[in-house]
Amino acid sequence: MIMALTQASGFNKLHDHILLQRYFTKCRQRSTCSVVKVFHRRYGGRLQVEQYQHVLCARGVELSPSVIGDSGDETEEDIAKETLIWRAIKLPIYSVAFVPLTVGSAAAYLQTGIFSARCYFVLLASSVLVITWLNLSNDVHDFDTGVDKNKKESVVNLVGSRKGTFIAAYLCLALGFAGLAWTAVAEKNIRSMLFLVCAIICGYIYQCPPFRLSYQGLGEPLCFAAFGPFATNAFYLLHGGPSVMNHVPLSGTILSASILVGLTTSLILFCSHFHQVEGDKEVGKMSPLVRLGTEKGAEVVKGAVLMLYVLLAAFGLTKL
Repeated sequence: MIMALTQASGFNKLHDHILLQRYFTKCRQRSTCSVVKVFHRRYGGRLQVEQYQHVLCARGVELSPSVIGDSGDETEEDIAKETLIWRAIKLPIYSVAFVPLTVGSAAAYLQTGIFSARCYFVLLASSVLVITWLNLSNDVHDFDTGVDKNKKESVVNLVGSRKGTFIAAYLCLALGFAGLAWTAVAEKNIRSMLFLVCAIICGYIYQCPPFRLSYQGLGEPLCFAAFGPFATNAFYLLHGGPSVMNHVPLSGTILSASILVGLTTSLILFCSHFHQVEGDKEVGKMSPLVRLGTEKGAEVVKGAVLMLYVLLAAFGLTKL
């Protein structure tokens, strides 16, 4: 009898194993991640629980929420508030304030031999404030359209106040713009201020009503223009000194560099939409990834990175 029970148990395990393999084959054909591998890496001993759930799915049995909850999986509710705050801050995004400024300053130093640390750090602080406005106002307007209704790291959802986030966003814009304008007046360079105003306008029509051009798939071109030709060239003009830069045309060096900055920044924006394609579709946000799909989008990323290095090599060889 013991042998019969053992044999029956063995057949059941074999049957479950075959079903599991068939299920994972179907998952791979649909480009679905293997949850078992993820949980084996992260939780080790919970592999069997996750496998059991997949076998039930393969048999067509729908698991109840209570059964899934009992397996000890990490859910969005389990994420610590500190982690959500860190995600909301989006610290790496502030590199888009640092990079155009540093590239523009370096090009101006190459051209004129002049560098002002005071000017650099005032512009950096002002740029960070403008990027903070972009970050906060984007959360406000995405909250309005429903894109961020399930996004726990949204600033509006964390703070619990749309109005407070909105006021903080435009306070940052006012302070940032004041710093940029003060520097432009001090350097007596109106051309640079025109470039910076154009960059801020690009940011506004990208996300704010009634324009919301990001919903029409125009976010990447606007990002390219704002952080590439407009911002990088503006910072270049502000760093060369009023006696020089008011009479010097934009050089091939700064124009080439601004193209590279614009491309990389647009590529970052493009990649940031991979995880939210379904959410964008639901609210009618026709980003390039929604139109292309993630598979074609991944090919676009590869092509863009290749083009970036080809341009870099070409600009270098032509001494731009």
